[in-house]
Amino acid sequence: MKQSEDFIDMKTAIVYYSGTGNTKMMTDVLEKELAKKGEVSVFTAPEFSADMLQSYDVIAFGCPAMGAEELEQDEFEPMFASLENNLGGKRIILFGSYAWADGEWMRTWRKRCEDDGAVVLADITSFEAPDDAVNEALTEAVSKI
Repeated sequence: MKQSEDFIDMKTAIVYYSGTGNTKMMTDVLEKELAKKGEVSVFTAPEFSADMLQSYDVIAFGCPAMGAEELEQDEFEPMFASLENNLGGKRIILFGSYAWADGEWMRTWRKRCEDDGAVVLADITSFEAPDDAVNEALTEAVSKI
């Protein structure tokens, strides 16, 4: 199989939580695009742990807004909190969907990651199910790697 000229042999993890399927749809687009750059591993939040973090060049974290515009509390938040001390210098992409308000959870999440020292390459939000514009934003995020 011929590799794309964009192939750079990097290892990427996508770690996500999806309640309604919208963030999973975004995960699928990212997985397809990231595979053009190298090896991609996809994990649900409970499957990923801090000891896995350093095995990847880039990590895409996906979580929808829940409750009062916050990360999902039972699976995603505990996993993400366990990684925070090790995010310094790590290149990450944030993505997720929401169905109300204005996406404040993503702005808060991005600031949290930047405060942890992560290099946030992009944050992509989708109001409910991702449309063509969201899919293009996901593709564009990957092209920046």
